[in-house]
Amino acid sequence: MKELRGQNVKIYEGELRRREMRNREYLMKLQNKYLLRNFQLEAGRYTGRGMDLDAMNGWEDPSCQLRGHFFGHWLSAAALHYEETGDVEIKAKAQTLIDELQLCQKDNGGEWACSIPEKYFYWLETGKQVWAPQYTVHKLFMGLIDVYRLMGIDKALEVADKLADWFYRWSGKFSREEFDNILDTETGGMLEIWTDLFSITGKEKYRTLMDRYYRGRLFDRLLEGKDVLTNMHANTTIPEVLGCARAYEVTGEEKWLKICEAYWKCAVTDRGYFATRGQTQGEIWTPMLKLKARLGDKNQEHCTVYNMIRLAEFLFRQTADPEYMHYIEYNVQNGIFAQTYWQGEPKDGKPGHGLLTYFLPMKAGSRKDWAGEMDSFFCCHGTMVQANASLNHRIFYQNEDNLYVTMYFNSSAEFTIGNTKVKLGLRQDYLNGSLMTCSENNARQTLGDTAAFYANKPGFRKYEITINSEEDVNFKMNLRIPDWITDKAAVYVNDEAVAETDETSAFVVVDRTWKAGDKVTVILPIGLKTVSLPDDDTMIAYLYGPDVLAGITAEERILYLENEKPEDELTADTERQWGDFRTFYRTENQDPGINFIKLNEIGYQPYQIYFKTKK
Repeated sequence: MKELRGQNVKIYEGELRRREMRNREYLMKLQNKYLLRNFQLEAGRYTGRGMDLDAMNGWEDPSCQLRGHFFGHWLSAAALHYEETGDVEIKAKAQTLIDELQLCQKDNGGEWACSIPEKYFYWLETGKQVWAPQYTVHKLFMGLIDVYRLMGIDKALEVADKLADWFYRWSGKFSREEFDNILDTETGGMLEIWTDLFSITGKEKYRTLMDRYYRGRLFDRLLEGKDVLTNMHANTTIPEVLGCARAYEVTGEEKWLKICEAYWKCAVTDRGYFATRGQTQGEIWTPMLKLKARLGDKNQEHCTVYNMIRLAEFLFRQTADPEYMHYIEYNVQNGIFAQTYWQGEPKDGKPGHGLLTYFLPMKAGSRKDWAGEMDSFFCCHGTMVQANASLNHRIFYQNEDNLYVTMYFNSSAEFTIGNTKVKLGLRQDYLNGSLMTCSENNARQTLGDTAAFYANKPGFRKYEITINSEEDVNFKMNLRIPDWITDKAAVYVNDEAVAETDETSAFVVVDRTWKAGDKVTVILPIGLKTVSLPDDDTMIAYLYGPDVLAGITAEERILYLENEKPEDELTADTERQWGDFRTFYRTENQDPGINFIKLNEIGYQPYQIYFKTKK
């Protein structure tokens, strides 16, 4: 199964477009001299003097041992943005950066092109304390490969190939036991890099590096079904397993796939997750099905969200199992959207925007800690720009004559069945009966029956899919039914019912010969639901569809319930404003009351996700 992406998939969803444009603006805003500073320092090409207060700080400060890691993320994000849009300006910026990087490599002797010194790797082999140099170098390799593959900049591959020669010689000095000791210090996605380069070049040195970077101490224990994750650093192992995923795609060797499946079972299926579908506290995996004691101020590191989405997406392509897409949907709504590029209204002296938050606190009364544009550059800063450069991914897939619709965002896709080109359009009917989106009294209005018919927020979402092709074409449209539906979903073709189901573990398949202008309507019942912690069913969180709701409160609150169903405690609040139905709720019987909004709309307010309930 292949993912439809690049310029074949267009997104029209307002929130997705806002995020991608904000991300593009930020990528272009970062100056070349600051992106390259640590590489030029290492190569002796830096010409500045003294302290530059406008430079990129935090982990990008020249005193940090991870300095330069963000540059690789920048390259990858720029390449992803270019793949989708063909943006020549961002490609020109990337080309300029690669040109200078190649000069740095030349001045370093022709191989080394990194922002950190080679001696960090000698420290690594001798056991001297050093902070994850392979993690840092992986980011550069990743960016170079993405720029080569997606932008077509050949010079990026030349730099990567010469840099790999250094690693081939260095890693070849050690016995298996000695190198396993080295691999016990965070390696990032180096296995994935060697696999990518093997796929691109076919050079045997990369197959050798793949073998050397096989981390048997982790992978073999996973295959034995052992719990190797409890209380272990999460984002050390996720990129290593993503390397296994890539190795399976390139080699077809079954062992790589089995490692990925074993990791998923250990990390997700057997371990459980928060209502957001995220995991971790303080960057480590929680014990299996024991989350209550881990509700803290450092839950759900953004990097783990992004990388686990990548793993879920790989497993979906292998299995076509919609459970992986359910998982991704929650993590996008309550991870990527909740932790990056927040936009709201200024209030109480706080701005109406936030760039990113490293963690997503789950502890009652917590607040998101928003980082600035130039003051942090921690790891999640890098995955932020990548995640928001690829929001047209994970919507459509194709496997021969099967077309999969996996996410319901306003979008379109172009694909080919046999020799026939097909264009599919996906739109949500918001059932609001109005185009009014602002407070201007001269805003355009549309008059009809819809506004009055849906006087209150509808209890379902309606999506329409249209088909356009030059000639009739037969293919199977596979429609994902989300696991958040509250009643049976319905599917219509040209207004005739073809399916009704509450089954969310399989796709609804519509197999027919499609004509230009055919319309598919998908009705997804939606409403309030609650989920509890796996180790305490009296601790609940509210969800509306895939969105986790957060109660606005500075102090921990207990919910005293008068009804059997905790959903009955909430009632709609300010449900309509101008042309939009909104997801606002308030409690009915608490004193004082608690207002609930979507977690991804929380800015600077204190909030609570999990509530202890008492009758």
